[in-house]
Amino acid sequence: LKKMASHLPKSTTPIFVLCFFFLAFLTASARPVQRQLAGSRRPLREKTSHLHFYFHDIVSGRNPTAVNIVRPANISSAAGFGNVAMIDDPLTEGPELSSKLIGRAQGFYALDGQQETTLLMACTYVFLEGKYNGSTLSILGRNAPMHAVREMPVVGGSGLFRLARGYAVARTHQYDANTGDANVEYNVYVIHY
Repeated sequence: LKKMASHLPKSTTPIFVLCFFFLAFLTASARPVQRQLAGSRRPLREKTSHLHFYFHDIVSGRNPTAVNIVRPANISSAAGFGNVAMIDDPLTEGPELSSKLIGRAQGFYALDGQQETTLLMACTYVFLEGKYNGSTLSILGRNAPMHAVREMPVVGGSGLFRLARGYAVARTHQYDANTGDANVEYNVYVIHY
């Protein structure tokens, strides 16, 4: 400490020594901090949840749930490169659209592959039923719908899914090539507090 202080001007040496001892005192008296959510007095405990549901992307008919909002001019791509769709897709318990509605997938997807059909998915799963009612999960990642299995990251959430992280596994349950409508099975694995 004397060696470090000897390189400082004489007027700053007492301040330096005082600051050093103050920081040493704070470090020695610091207690481990437990994570808590805002407004909660309980310490956080990490949980893992598995959610299973079906995502219905309906582009045909009178009430589509996915609407093309950007069509690129002068680009010819078999993969649909440059198209962007806004979505408000129902999430159901079972594969039938008539099964119990548990939430909605809201956001957009953009076709970002020139050679292969791939999507940039940016959406929020808004849960409307059960214990997760009012909670959300946010997904952001690559989706290659022609692959049998796709994995996308869960990048956050709200409500019971605050500070969420995890991944979503998607499998196409049914795809109608004539209409473009798709039914996708999702298994989502989430770590949250």
